[in-house]
Amino acid sequence: MSTKLGGTTESTRPFIGNDKGGFFVAKKGEIMIKITLPDNSVREYEAGVSVGQVTKDISEGLHRQALGAVVNGVTRGYMEPINEDSDFRVVKFDDPEGKEIFWHTSSHVMAAAIQALWPDTKFAIGPAINDGFYYDMELDHRCVPEDFAKIEKKMLEIAKADHKMERIEISRDEALKMFEEMGQDYKIELINDLPEDELITLYKMGDAFVDLCRGPHLESTKKIKAVKLKTIAGAYWRGDSDRQMLQRLYGISFEKAKQLEEWEELQKEIERRDHRKIGREMDLFTFHEEGPGFPFFHPNGMILMNELLDWWRAVLEERGYGEIKTPLIMNEELWHRSGHWDHYKENMYFTQIDEEDYAIKPMNCPGSVLTYASNQHSYRDLPIRLAEFGQVHRHELSGTLHGLFRVRTFTQDDAHVYCLPSQIKDEVYKMIDLADLLYSTFGFKYSLELSTRPDDFMGDIKDWDFAEEQLKAALEERGMDYELNPGDGAFYGPKIDFHLEDAAKRTWQCGTIQLDFQLPQNFDLTYIDENGEKQRPVMLHRALLGSVERFIGVLTEHFAGRFPLWLNPEQVVIIPVSDKFLDTANDLKSKIKDAGFRVSVDERSEGVGYKIRQAQLMRANYMLVVGEKEEESKLLTVRNRDGEETPEVSVETFIQKLSEERDNKAVNPAF
Repeated sequence: MSTKLGGTTESTRPFIGNDKGGFFVAKKGEIMIKITLPDNSVREYEAGVSVGQVTKDISEGLHRQALGAVVNGVTRGYMEPINEDSDFRVVKFDDPEGKEIFWHTSSHVMAAAIQALWPDTKFAIGPAINDGFYYDMELDHRCVPEDFAKIEKKMLEIAKADHKMERIEISRDEALKMFEEMGQDYKIELINDLPEDELITLYKMGDAFVDLCRGPHLESTKKIKAVKLKTIAGAYWRGDSDRQMLQRLYGISFEKAKQLEEWEELQKEIERRDHRKIGREMDLFTFHEEGPGFPFFHPNGMILMNELLDWWRAVLEERGYGEIKTPLIMNEELWHRSGHWDHYKENMYFTQIDEEDYAIKPMNCPGSVLTYASNQHSYRDLPIRLAEFGQVHRHELSGTLHGLFRVRTFTQDDAHVYCLPSQIKDEVYKMIDLADLLYSTFGFKYSLELSTRPDDFMGDIKDWDFAEEQLKAALEERGMDYELNPGDGAFYGPKIDFHLEDAAKRTWQCGTIQLDFQLPQNFDLTYIDENGEKQRPVMLHRALLGSVERFIGVLTEHFAGRFPLWLNPEQVVIIPVSDKFLDTANDLKSKIKDAGFRVSVDERSEGVGYKIRQAQLMRANYMLVVGEKEEESKLLTVRNRDGEETPEVSVETFIQKLSEERDNKAVNPAF
């Protein structure tokens, strides 16, 4: 079936490719393309073949189960054409790319429901995100949570109607005329901001909704069987506080009602693990309106941070890293030279000193570069590994701030390795091993992602190609599985990202390894080779904790505040039954403290039950109740934070087992 809108028929229009490799026009049948499947088998098609047709050719059953495909690293819906030789991988709902297709379509369904309920709504953008979707809208009705039920009901009605998602290519003038007649001002602005040669596509959802959109989308709405609206928030149009405040409605959807039930149970668990709540209960950190996005760490929180960093410092020292410290504020010229001014200035803070312009550093890299450049180096000196726990500041929109996960200042465990081109792979190997040590210490599973050259890149494409080849070779020769993330590299180089999976099955991007030819060139970094000639070193960026504050937030939720013994601010709490046993409790405290543990005596005039509950709220690893029996026997009853008790433990045995648990960085308790 062809779709006609404004004089353009999809089946007869030339196909236009735009897969990050530039534009070309191909008449159907004129060009043959090769599709390479994951098993390395190759199929040949006419240019313009749809993703759905290729999937159906592989298997009718697969076509029914799947949602789309990843084509040359880009997620595509069934309706989208393929115009060049491509790698092709089918995706289902369980795949992140499958969820993207499913949730993107669901955002259109939600918009259709809102349009049906409030016809004068003006729509802005409605993308899929990591945990569902949202749509930004301008409407006179102020949406409240009480509206959710009727919106959800209408969404399910629309989904059940089995509306086909039709992809329509349209001219700029036709699109502008159509959205002008519909009174959709935001769509008009988006179209006017597109490049003149940009292919404009619409997605028409039966007679329910039509939207300016590049996709990807489901074949039909019927796969959407369960929906849940989550929250409402305000969002400035295009993030500009001088523009219209829109209503942003968040939602999530699933193929089956059971999946929604499982998700709702998971949300309860996530709420229980919320690091902001746990941070208050354990007196780790707080947030104040006097410094939005700037966390306040309390003594307990600093114990946690210092234990983490002291261990990590020792690990880095063992592996040949030298620690440096660079200034927080440096002049504006430095940031022009580094490239951050052209690529990152909207995220930076500025000030003036002696009537000259300065910037507060958003990254530690330029300071490390200047440190390397302070001395002349020989090829015999390389690799040089410089580590810094540097505080950086980045401007984040107020609406994006979220506990320790999104802040405006944080400490980054940056390291920069200056090496020969021949040393790149070996250094990347060592960084991967370092990452494995870090994440396995806390019981994290992790996956890897290779991100390649972005549109907004700096430097020579040849250098980029070499850098990408080096990172790819390091991963493949090491036998590491990874996903390709085209176009998401840093502006100065490609990168390997580490995605952690926590105890609640959520993923977090924490660690990164980046290869950089640009900064050494911009700052004219050199070393003397074996012939006495000056050569350019390669620079590797590495942050594995990433933001230390964010990592602590992730750890807090991963463990639900029940930190391993070595990290925990409250390790042992001694609870005397009455004041009569205070001396015994304090003697015990001295012995445990002398063994290097954090221990306290709860001397409050409260009942034992109350004191135990307070210690549990603080997630203390162990509680020791001291009464007449313990005083006479000199033996302890050890209570862990799960309420399990181990009777008749000598003080010496208790200290020995705790020492082993602490020194081994054990995740599981000794008692």
